[in-house]
Amino acid sequence: MAKTLFEKIIAREIPASIVYEDDQCVAFKDISPAAPVHVLLVPRKPIPRLCDATAEDQALLGHLMLTAGKVAEQQGCGEAFRLAVNNGAEAGQSVFHLHLHIIGGGQFAWPSR
Repeated sequence: MAKTLFEKIIAREIPASIVYEDDQCVAFKDISPAAPVHVLLVPRKPIPRLCDATAEDQALLGHLMLTAGKVAEQQGCGEAFRLAVNNGAEAGQSVFHLHLHIIGGGQFAWPSR
């Protein structure tokens, strides 16, 4: 199966503005930001969608949530940020490799569409 865009970024086959990485995940700036801070947090393990995660991914999912807070803090919006996960094409997912959007740096309305 062909690598996803995010797998290629993780493997450094495609350049990205990486702002954080550890042994389980990589965070990089979104190329089409929706806010002053818009970072994608991607697990190194290729899980296509959140609904494809299994019980064995529980620790990884928890790690992503905790890491999102660290990355938001590092980017200057640790006290106020939005965390979003799109699950499936109808929800706006365009790269089928689970990723969290860390969005901040401004005032947001709810819901956003």
